Amino acid sequence: MLRSVVVRGGQRSASGIGVGVSPLMRPYHERVIQHFTNPQNVGKFSKEEEKSTAVGTGLVGSPACGDLMRLQLKIKDGIVEDAKFKTFGCGSAIASSSLATEWVKGKTVEECLEIKNTQIAQHLVLPPVKLHCSILAEDAIRAAIKDYQEKQKKGEDSTA
Repeated sequence: MLRSVVVRGGQRSASGIGVGVSPLMRPYHERVIQHFTNPQNVGKFSKEEEKSTAVGTGLVGSPACGDLMRLQLKIKDGIVEDAKFKTFGCGSAIASSSLATEWVKGKTVEECLEIKNTQIAQHLVLPPVKLHCSILAEDAIRAAIKDYQEKQKKGEDSTA
């Protein structure tokens, strides 16, 4: 089901669909609206957890639109135990981050690396102009895993 979200100004008909087509109005799929209005796993881990070798942090941004995404993964025995995010950006970027944190929980690191932006975009039914938001989510997952793996390697090096 498609609904219109009014970004700024504009009117809605009784059906909720925007009256007139304005560049300030964009149609979003219900899944984007759900994740934007009720995002899952917003926040960050404590300072102590962030410093531990169990948490990887990925920070990515898009110079084209100014979106900034921070995604953290808490990993135990190679499985993502918890995930958090903070995103500064549009509704599609927030929805992509929220969905990514839901998808990685309970997965192995290897399974997380198999998550592609195309899957995120397809699930959220993102319009072509918002595909970069799903790319940010994939990049954030990869960056968080890379940070986690680097911390693991440093931890092994210090105990050797």
